[in-house]
Amino acid sequence: MNIFGNHSLNAALVTLDRKKELSLFEKHAEIRFRRLELLNLAFSHRSYANENPSKTDNNEKLEFLGDSVLGLVVADYLFQILPDKAEGDLARIKSFVVSEDSLAIIAKQLKVDNYILIGKGEEYSGGRNKKAILADAMEAIFGAYYLDSGLKSCRKFILKHLIPEITKVLENKHKKDYKTLLQEFAQKKFKSYPRYALVKKTGPDHNKTFWIQVSVGGEIFGPGTGKNKKEAEQNAAGMAYKSFFKQ
Repeated sequence: MNIFGNHSLNAALVTLDRKKELSLFEKHAEIRFRRLELLNLAFSHRSYANENPSKTDNNEKLEFLGDSVLGLVVADYLFQILPDKAEGDLARIKSFVVSEDSLAIIAKQLKVDNYILIGKGEEYSGGRNKKAILADAMEAIFGAYYLDSGLKSCRKFILKHLIPEITKVLENKHKKDYKTLLQEFAQKKFKSYPRYALVKKTGPDHNKTFWIQVSVGGEIFGPGTGKNKKEAEQNAAGMAYKSFFKQ
């Protein structure tokens, strides 16, 4: 049995200097870990672990756990506060709340980017500020805190930061990046990515309209239109996303 009981997480002991850094994060986040090794592991990106295999494992297993804990906490909260909403409505709200964008915003608020351990290549390419890395680290922190302090404490920590995001969605003040949301949904539901295709272009060169359709899970949606491909793809993604959640 290792220091994490039955959990086979390869986390090396934390140096004194690193403990000081992690303590600053704890203070800012207003949480306390009994086992700083777990928190340190939550910050360990795959690129860092690959370059330093003797120091630590990566945070992907904690991310996997944290994603499930986050989903449970948010689903339970929405179930309690929105008893009259249909399942599709709850699923749609939840998908916005636990999206990569939302988690990356929370990570920035908690200064997670200051504490992430990443490899040299990721460092040089701006990995500290990549939304995907920040969101994954946030989920890993949730997973680590759940293991360290239990569901009750983790739920309190999650809701402290997610309730404002829930409020934004309920007040329709949230960011609607349908391309990202559709991609996340397709990955989880179909283990694949949306595929966009240009159907046609209309209008003169100075005022073109692009028509784009998207294929997801064997279905084709759209076409969405826009004055550029990015806008048309967003509109096509929105049509697909809303169809899946029956908005």
